[in-house]
Amino acid sequence: MPVRQASAEDIGAIMAIERSAHFHPWPEAVIRRYVSKPETVWVLEDQGAVIAWAANTLIAGEAELLMIAVDPQWQGKGAGRQLMNFLQAHLQARHAEQWFLDVRESNHRAVALYESMGFCEAGRRTDYYPTASGHEDALLYCLDLSE
Repeated sequence: MPVRQASAEDIGAIMAIERSAHFHPWPEAVIRRYVSKPETVWVLEDQGAVIAWAANTLIAGEAELLMIAVDPQWQGKGAGRQLMNFLQAHLQARHAEQWFLDVRESNHRAVALYESMGFCEAGRRTDYYPTASGHEDALLYCLDLSE
């Protein structure tokens, strides 16, 4: 399945994934702003349909995964891993030294994926993510890409 840079034409598909995959989806205006920046937003397609997306920044050797979301129908089938592997190769080709991300403490699938890729827990943000009943912690992860 191909990964490519997102364009404005992908906003509808990205928003559909956001709304179906997240309790608190990103606003469309935020996604539009990131899509307008080169090499920031990427989509994974299956037969021309967007099934996952990610937003990632790279500044002064430090990368940050801002968001990754997979269509719920495709979760658990390797789409997230494929997109993460693409991003890692892309960042290493651009000489990124470290890659940071945060994840909901309750998102055990994502935590397992990140840890299987070599990410290490580096901290915690208390009550960072909104939930239906309040808030939950964000786990901060880091991967050394310089090796």
